[in-house]
Amino acid sequence: MRYNPSVIEKKWQKTWAEQKKFQVSSDIEELKKKPKYYILDMFPYPSGAGLHVGHPEGYTATDVVARLKRMQGFNVMHPMGWDAFGLPAERAAMRENIHPAIITERNTTNFKRQIERLGFSYDWSREINTTDPQYYKWTQWIFLQLYKKDLAYLSEVPVNWCPALGTVLANEEVKDGKYVETGDLVEKKLMRQWMLRITSYADRLLEDLDLLDWPENVKEMQRNWIGKSEGAEIFFDLSGTDKQIVVFTTRPDTIFGVTYCVLAPEHPLVAEITTSENRESVTAYVHAVQGRSDLERQEVVEKTGVNTGAFAIHPFTGAKIPIWVADYVIGSYGTGAVMAVPAHDQRDHEFAHKYSLPIVQVVQTDSDLNQEKALEGDGIVVNSDFLNGLHSTQAISVAIDHLEKNGHGVKNIQYRLRDWLFSRQRYWGEPVPVLYGVDGRIEALPDDALPVELPPMDSIKPGADGQPPLANAPKNWLEATLADGTPATREVNTMPQWAGSCWYYLRYLDPHNDTQLCNEELEKYWMPVDLYIGGIEHAVLHLLYARFWHKVLYDCGVVHSKEPFHKLFNQGMILGQSYQDSAGKYYYPHEVEQKGADYVVKATQKPLKAQTEKMSKSRYNVISPDEVIDQYGADAMRLYEMFMGPLEQVKMWQMSGVEGVYRFLCRLWRLVVDEETGALSAKLVDAPASSNAYMQKWLHQSIKKK
Repeated sequence: MRYNPSVIEKKWQKTWAEQKKFQVSSDIEELKKKPKYYILDMFPYPSGAGLHVGHPEGYTATDVVARLKRMQGFNVMHPMGWDAFGLPAERAAMRENIHPAIITERNTTNFKRQIERLGFSYDWSREINTTDPQYYKWTQWIFLQLYKKDLAYLSEVPVNWCPALGTVLANEEVKDGKYVETGDLVEKKLMRQWMLRITSYADRLLEDLDLLDWPENVKEMQRNWIGKSEGAEIFFDLSGTDKQIVVFTTRPDTIFGVTYCVLAPEHPLVAEITTSENRESVTAYVHAVQGRSDLERQEVVEKTGVNTGAFAIHPFTGAKIPIWVADYVIGSYGTGAVMAVPAHDQRDHEFAHKYSLPIVQVVQTDSDLNQEKALEGDGIVVNSDFLNGLHSTQAISVAIDHLEKNGHGVKNIQYRLRDWLFSRQRYWGEPVPVLYGVDGRIEALPDDALPVELPPMDSIKPGADGQPPLANAPKNWLEATLADGTPATREVNTMPQWAGSCWYYLRYLDPHNDTQLCNEELEKYWMPVDLYIGGIEHAVLHLLYARFWHKVLYDCGVVHSKEPFHKLFNQGMILGQSYQDSAGKYYYPHEVEQKGADYVVKATQKPLKAQTEKMSKSRYNVISPDEVIDQYGADAMRLYEMFMGPLEQVKMWQMSGVEGVYRFLCRLWRLVVDEETGALSAKLVDAPASSNAYMQKWLHQSIKKK
């Protein structure tokens, strides 16, 4: 009997399922008899393409740990579910003219089939889906707790609006003024949106990073995103008016080096202060910048700008300094205005050189000022009147005192972090559980009115007037009454995909509870998550949002731990080989043949460029787990995933590597099974039953070699 994974794996996977081998008890008294270990994968979005071989890398790692911990006597929580709301499913639904619920069910069924074939030891009795009303009932409930604590509010804010899709997009979804998935144009637009006051938790989100066993680079990414800065707000009077520009700076010691001011294109004073001579150029510039996201503008290499023709008054010298508009200043960060110190800030330095603006050195350092680089470090203050001779760290407090005494500024702390824009103008998301009275009153629904389920709709496209799809919902859903019996309408915006993934780790603990988000005793036993594994792409927003919601739930008494994820590990990406001709067209591997060190199209012998890239349908380099399992089995695939190299590294997928692992498993099989008879190897049969000496010796030799 030769090694035949298609027979062996099906047999044992069926046995595990029938015996509920990996199902962990929900009896708290039974659980308390053993220590716990909660190991969690970042649950997947079930796309139509299904899994590729990169997805199971982290799943394989968590499975190894889960099986080890069970053998060590732990109760192991190892669940799986689906992050299934969001724009991709809605777009697919509109393309295929199929309801997103049907597409989601189809995709999750396929994902689950693929994962089950891989033989992971998940407790499928705890499976969750963010689109299940019994799940998003509690997502809506959490929103209500945020609303009650004044952490959810409505505000007119600038957003990335995609007219073609009729929805708001996150900054991360916009590049070069276009939606990254479709190429549709995006514009800035003021809209009334639901916001969450994540900024109220900024200090706790920073401080509690010290409690976590996370990679330092991920902690630093979170710190940078929150961006706490201590400094001063400085008031610059506008020449010829009674208005002021307020700037925030962490370096008030350099104030005598200010040679111009810069406003963000979206700053409310831009239109008002621009002179008639400069109005046309400023208007054109502001319009050109509108379609670009904040992230793009922060990352831009070459700074651009335009002069408004207006002047500000330097608060210490009384000098008139020009006011410019530039893309490197972001309206949503700080005050949307900066005092430019080109000698000591690299962005200002590059801008000043480009537009021939004055550069005045006011801090003496070990380096000399040149055309290429600003002097951004500390040093002795020069050319600065009463600050001269002070070290820059001392000059900061002296400058702030002088500003405050003369009414020109105040000491302040600011954050890069902005409140979370929470509204989405699409159908496939959680309805926001809020009503609007005819008089404009806002009324949150009571808990017993949850879930507010999505209504069935024939068309889920945005309205011609730009209204969200739910604005065209049936009247029996759209129309409601307030608590006092007066008419009302439902909120027609939905929540972002982030909402369901903010708290899913808690629902796994008690997935069938109809009366609570999670049983208190079960939460206290299982939390926090002991090991969380997922991709580095979620290092900022998902983790930050989940930590924020967890802290709100902590303040509400729903959870007992300050942080949700104790230890975090980011697996590296698995890349695929792609083949592209000189015209940019990609080819599937089966269309390609290798000739020496070169690759050509089989049919035409056209030369191709072979390159290693992220697996993507558009690159024709996706490898499905199904084709690997069909050929070599799930054990060979999982073992190869772990043999490729350190889990955190980026690695290249090679089918020849899977074949090598498969041959190793064949040899391992022959150690245990006699291929001629199908019986256990004679070496095993002859070994004393009490000690199984042969296997013990083999095990210890292997451990020693490791």
